[in-house]
Amino acid sequence: MALTRTRVPAPRAPDHDRLGGVAGNERLTAEAGALLFILLAVLGVTIPAVGQLMYEHVFLGMLLIPPVLLKLGTTGYRFVRYYTRDPAYRRAGPPAPLLRMVAPLVVASTLAVFGTGVMLLILGPGAGVWRNLHKAAFIAWFVVTSLHVLAYMWRVPRLAAPDWRRGDDRLGGSLHRRLLVGGAVAAGIVLASATVQYAAAWTSAG
Repeated sequence: MALTRTRVPAPRAPDHDRLGGVAGNERLTAEAGALLFILLAVLGVTIPAVGQLMYEHVFLGMLLIPPVLLKLGTTGYRFVRYYTRDPAYRRAGPPAPLLRMVAPLVVASTLAVFGTGVMLLILGPGAGVWRNLHKAAFIAWFVVTSLHVLAYMWRVPRLAAPDWRRGDDRLGGSLHRRLLVGGAVAAGIVLASATVQYAAAWTSAG
């Protein structure tokens, strides 16, 4: 009587493991951060001459909203997983103490900058209080975000590049991460295209 060996299929990995788990989240956060760095640098060019470049300023500001939400989503996800005691995220550990203190300020000032910017676009040039709040929020955002960028910038190229190099997919979920980043850009372009018309009130106000 012949004996046959039955092959037992390997158990399927959890979804978060197939998508890269902690390393995948870290990589997606770096990719979103790199995208924001580039877009914010371009937006910064419009600030000294914002009166003449109002359309460009508004377009880029609105384009940034979905990538900003993506970045907040990835960091917020890690925060929740860590403090709900997910073993993998607990092993990865928290950020350095100073960065843990700065992080809430980065989030709050980011929401303040974009929130007041949207309010200015809705209310128009007559919203003087919102203009002052937007300027104050920008100053606070620039200070705390500069600290955040200086702390992480050396890691970003190493983490962000592999998903975009052909054939370098040793970590699962690279396609999903590329789709999320590309989708954020596409959503930003749609949002900016639909709202840039409201910059007209600011240009006509001089």
